[in-house]
Amino acid sequence: MLLHIIARGKIGRSSEAELVERYLKRIAWPTKVTELPDRGGTILPASPNSVTIALDERGEAMNSMALAKKLEGWRDGGKREARFLIGAADGHGEAGRAEADLLLSFGPATWPHLLVRAMLAEQLFRTTSILANHPYHRDG
Repeated sequence: MLLHIIARGKIGRSSEAELVERYLKRIAWPTKVTELPDRGGTILPASPNSVTIALDERGEAMNSMALAKKLEGWRDGGKREARFLIGAADGHGEAGRAEADLLLSFGPATWPHLLVRAMLAEQLFRTTSILANHPYHRDG
């Protein structure tokens, strides 16, 4: 399954960009990052073989094991792509939230977009490591 991060805004050459790249390189699954302008630009509609996860502070906060189980279920159910949407400064509009298969939260705090990208990349590495029985994740 392709893990596709679709983010508003440019990360440029920053320490956050290096961190994102470091985690994405470690993931055994195929990954892709698409950057969109802060405003405008359209997100291509999801295909029937994809699942859309919008990162949103009002979403569901789940631990790494639960997220791994979600990814495993989607993958085993025939989904070919998991699209992770990171909104602009004002987040996602109501329509964007309604179209998502899952609203995922990293907690009630507001996080800088560049940091969210790094946190998501780490969680994707962690969840795929869990599914591969790699010792990176420690429960308890």
